[in-house]
Amino acid sequence: MSSLTQINPATGEILTPVEEWSADEVRAGMERARSASPGWASTPLTERLRYVARLREYITDHVEELARELASYTGKVYTEAMVLEVFPVADSLAYYEQNAVKILAAQRVKTPIVFFGNHSYIEYKPMGVIAVIAPWNFPFLLSVTPVISALLAGNCVMLKPSEVAPGVGVLIERCFQAMKLPDGVFQVAHGGRETGAALTASRPDKIFFTGSVATGRKIMAAAAEHLIPVELELGGKDPMIVFEDADLERAANAAVWGAFTNAGQVCMSVERVYVHEAVYQAFLTKVLEKTAALRRGVDYGSMTFPPQVEIVQTHLRDAVARGAKVECGGRAAEDGTLYFEPTVVSGVDHSMQLMIDETFGPVLPIMTFRTEEEALRLANDSIYGLNASVFTLDLAKAKRVTRQLISGNVCINEVITSMANPHLPFGGVKQSGMGRYHGPIGLHTFSHQTSVMASPGKKPREIGWHPYTPDRDQALAGLTRLLYGRNRSQGLKSWRVILRELLGTYKKRS
Repeated sequence: MSSLTQINPATGEILTPVEEWSADEVRAGMERARSASPGWASTPLTERLRYVARLREYITDHVEELARELASYTGKVYTEAMVLEVFPVADSLAYYEQNAVKILAAQRVKTPIVFFGNHSYIEYKPMGVIAVIAPWNFPFLLSVTPVISALLAGNCVMLKPSEVAPGVGVLIERCFQAMKLPDGVFQVAHGGRETGAALTASRPDKIFFTGSVATGRKIMAAAAEHLIPVELELGGKDPMIVFEDADLERAANAAVWGAFTNAGQVCMSVERVYVHEAVYQAFLTKVLEKTAALRRGVDYGSMTFPPQVEIVQTHLRDAVARGAKVECGGRAAEDGTLYFEPTVVSGVDHSMQLMIDETFGPVLPIMTFRTEEEALRLANDSIYGLNASVFTLDLAKAKRVTRQLISGNVCINEVITSMANPHLPFGGVKQSGMGRYHGPIGLHTFSHQTSVMASPGKKPREIGWHPYTPDRDQALAGLTRLLYGRNRSQGLKSWRVILRELLGTYKKRS
């Protein structure tokens, strides 16, 4: 049996290895989940919510411990582990505890008048077994949130955590043990690419993947062989637009935090800033002052994945070769850790990888624009569309710009934080992914939606059933004019025939 090695990326300390699941173990896990699925699906939602309450209580009782462990596995600073991982999970659990019953209840919808006497509704049913494949940048938040959503919807779940921070998978197992779930309802399949491939090949009823575009394509291609539905939460190259009337102090603070929190390893990180030329120099000065004040290990943590450091360096080399200027930072640590200096870059344009490809590191490139139209063109000039930010004190302008941004999420005078609102759906457009979770859709996305139209069964026939008669034709023509025509009074001329046909009383039951 092979093991996954891991280090603390902020210290270089070797941590406890984690045993990797074999393909046979993945298949056996899927069989356990299949066996558990009918029982869990039939468990009342109110009881499922009691399990979730146990998890929330465990997390809140162990907040500090969880934050410290997450920091050691990922290199993020303690405050970010608390604020960006542990707290949002507790918030999401509380949101679903308060709202899941309403969200998953059968929802009544209107019925067209042509089906007079019927009623219609939508039911939400479990899909079966969900495979959740989680990333390394927020391995707790981006695992627990979809897992809990799927469990509440009545599904069993197999989680494949990232092999980059495998200790987080063990931490999650420990948290979920507090729920005391029935056997097979939730399992953690530890491992790397081979384990993920085996999980996909085990034919779950849905795959929920968060990670890179390249891996997302492979998962989608493999799932397509068996028509397995896939939800993909992928990368971003998120733009921030700063207009001349913005509060520059707030905008600069937002840009620095949005670019450097979690060492820039956030799918919604501020990865490119467009500043109106009239305030560019003042904005740049503020950003440089605030960046210089950041403290290693306190205000910013290390990167997590060694190959990502090389990607950051490659982007910077390409930008400098094409005329960009590194205003500050730009260096990786040489002490065996994965720290990378917060970096601000000026003189950039869209010929550079730094402005086109996802950097996913602590780099903040800044360029100017002259007009609102130019800012929109630059912001939308990307294969990605996950998040965008607009800074201006003119909210009418902000909302006008927001309507024209091609993005799954937009923040006005804010950055990143829309994802932390459990009431809002989250997801991207273009190559940033497909599907949504969080909010009500976060439970519906893990549900089969069954449309139901019910009749009391007391009429002998419906208006569209056999036999077809001249009266039926007259009724349908009159009803069409009455409901949708320019001269509805013409439809009223046939009201007696319409009423008789709708009520189905033109012939008594035999």
